[in-house]
Amino acid sequence: MSLGFYLLRRLGLAVITLFGVVVAVFLLTRVLPGNPAYVKAGPYAKPEQIERITAEMGLDKPIPVQFWNYFTDLLHGDMGVSWSTSHPVREDLMQRLPATIELAVAAFVLASLVGLSLGILAAIKPGSAIDQAVHLLSVIGASVALFWLGLMLIYVFYYKLRWVPDPMGRLDVLMEPPAGPTGLLLVDTLVHGEFQQWKSAVGHLVLPTISLAIVLTPTIAKMARAAMLEVLQSDYIQTARAIGLSTARMAWRDALPNAMIPILTTMGIVLAYLMAGNVLVEMLFAWPGIGFYAWGALMSNDFDAIQGFVLLIGILYVFLNLVIDLLYGVIDPRIRLA
Repeated sequence: MSLGFYLLRRLGLAVITLFGVVVAVFLLTRVLPGNPAYVKAGPYAKPEQIERITAEMGLDKPIPVQFWNYFTDLLHGDMGVSWSTSHPVREDLMQRLPATIELAVAAFVLASLVGLSLGILAAIKPGSAIDQAVHLLSVIGASVALFWLGLMLIYVFYYKLRWVPDPMGRLDVLMEPPAGPTGLLLVDTLVHGEFQQWKSAVGHLVLPTISLAIVLTPTIAKMARAAMLEVLQSDYIQTARAIGLSTARMAWRDALPNAMIPILTTMGIVLAYLMAGNVLVEMLFAWPGIGFYAWGALMSNDFDAIQGFVLLIGILYVFLNLVIDLLYGVIDPRIRLA
């Protein structure tokens, strides 16, 4: 099967999956407890006011009609209006998405570098002191509570040592974020030559990044170790050992590319989790990302905002799965024949 046909097939599956996500999001928000019209109207609203708001939100129509209206609005880029912010949900999410992406990518890069290195070292010398140390670190990292870990990091490195700025947002209080172009402060501050703001952005990013990386590194390390061990026991690696090739060369040059399929799958899951599951960290560090926005929407039963957040996360998951599928075909051409 050619790479082009493989790409088209994966794109078609992604479109079907995306439509399923839209249907699931629509149905999920319809079964949530509480009446969005009642919440929007307030606790002292009269029944006629609730009925009017229900009609304005389209909740009095049959479910198929509601879904059709919702789907056609999505095709025009309309996710509704958040009643708590009075802004279109799409604008709210796009404004906060760069903050989540910046934090997620930083934590993903750190967790991947450390996790891959530890996993490969443990696989090269199974049963050694290094392997035991990696196993112990993995157990500790996987067992620690993320919220508690973040609090401890704040207590030690901010309150006691004063090594990092106050854990509130992405910049110091008196600093204004640069005007674009990406919304990623580490990029925009460099583009505008604002190095003091760049330093502040890095300082605010350190603790939430470390918090997430400590929890997620064990997952990557364990998968890297298991995948590398399987490859290192294969016949061609044993033959390479017999003719005297160095262990480091075999591990990094010969074994790692063939172990990348399960490792890549795990890394994709980790990145998807970082995009959707770092609500606790965003709350703890007052990080203005989509997770913090979703928590506020859930607490206030902001119907359109919850729906928009879940849909955005579904789109991101589908996109990441598509990228991983395409990377599978590039790493191992045999997959394209399946």
